[in-house]
Amino acid sequence: MSLIKVFKKLNKTNTKYDVIIHVGKEPNFKEFHADSKTLRKKSDYFDEILSIKDIEKKDEKHLIKKPNITPQIFDVIIKYLSKGKINLNNKTGNEILNIIIVSVDLKLNELIQIGENFLIKNHQKFLQYDSVEILQRVHHLNTFNKIQKFCLDMICFKPYILFNSDEFIHLPSSLLEIILKQDDLNLDEIEIWEILIKWGLSQDNNNILYDDISEWNRETFNNLERNLRKFIPLIGFYDISTDDYFTKIKPFEQILPKELREDILKFHTVPEYEPTFDTYTPRCKIDSVLIYQKHTTLFANWIDRKERNSKYLFNYKFNLILRGSRDGFDPITFHNKCDNKGANIIIIKIKNSDQIVGGYNPLDWNRFGWKNTSDSFIFSFGDYKNINTGKIGRINNNKFRGAVISDPEWGPIFGKYKKGRCDLSMDQNGDWSSYPNTYSNVNIPKNYFDIDDYEVFQVEKVNMFDLYVEDVDYKKE
Repeated sequence: MSLIKVFKKLNKTNTKYDVIIHVGKEPNFKEFHADSKTLRKKSDYFDEILSIKDIEKKDEKHLIKKPNITPQIFDVIIKYLSKGKINLNNKTGNEILNIIIVSVDLKLNELIQIGENFLIKNHQKFLQYDSVEILQRVHHLNTFNKIQKFCLDMICFKPYILFNSDEFIHLPSSLLEIILKQDDLNLDEIEIWEILIKWGLSQDNNNILYDDISEWNRETFNNLERNLRKFIPLIGFYDISTDDYFTKIKPFEQILPKELREDILKFHTVPEYEPTFDTYTPRCKIDSVLIYQKHTTLFANWIDRKERNSKYLFNYKFNLILRGSRDGFDPITFHNKCDNKGANIIIIKIKNSDQIVGGYNPLDWNRFGWKNTSDSFIFSFGDYKNINTGKIGRINNNKFRGAVISDPEWGPIFGKYKKGRCDLSMDQNGDWSSYPNTYSNVNIPKNYFDIDDYEVFQVEKVNMFDLYVEDVDYKKE
């Protein structure tokens, strides 16, 4: 195209406007031209401001000044307003967030939704790495509830995004408190404690090292206690093992309230002692009397075979469908409650012990017969309070035929019969037994064993961004 044609085209474009918009401040300033009818149709903000009778004018055209918006961001906005097109593919997460923030100011509700959906749909490119910075920018803004919730869920699901980053120690205390209040934070309580110690020490810029506790003076402890005071009730001290308590917490016990220190000490040293300190609420969303939220995180890893690098971000919901002490311990109750519910996991508490055992069935318990799968497993925790005692047993030597067996007269059956027993099963009398055969041995008590209770959870696979993203029709450049 010749220069004359380009000039004519530009001149023609510039004649069809009755609004001048001054955007930014020198040296980053630019004048934009627009048609008032288009602006008023697309934006409630422009409709309101252009309705003002004594609006400022320049050369008989309406003049609007937006010094707090950058020309680069407004250039994207004005193209969307005039052409209904937007291209976010070449933008960073923070640039898209800036577009959303400007869209909030200009009351462009559709563009807000487009921007939020784009960030969430492309979470691996943006939110997986920028979620901490983005969350810091929007956590106090009520408009960004969807982005806030998604970033929080991302951090809870993959906490290393935050806690392994250099930015962690600069996190505002208000935002750290919000994160630690999340029931589904995918960290053991002792890890949360160590994270808080690191964060608390960094707030005074005194370069004190964790290993130098013996050389700390009273002022150091006082400063740490002041920094962490409001976080102490958010830590599940009673879910921390005795070994971890004495090696990792007791050296810092000066920063804990006296009553809490005494109660934790009794909990770890006095048999059968029940905690009495009333400020602690267990970090547990799951409806269970046998397991904690951290167990479900481990189960999800086992179900996925620890493969978390898929294109989509998956999580799991564990829906309680049967509890023996509430519903009954017989096979008929089991099938009435659990048939036709899809994938499920069974949790069993061994009587007079801290051991829990169980199994995962990725299929169903309906109909009679053997069910073939390589994705089922059995498991055992020597101490249900200690997630590190968990052992998983998968199929031995591709014996997936008959990995689970459905029998209307029996309860759940994992594995084929050997010496009158299966790997894990409930017989027609409601009695539980085990004998290793189809699965690797995870130290479930052999032969018959008594139980305190058992629970069955329906396992529902959820694509996380499907919970947040709504379809919006719009044109792409």
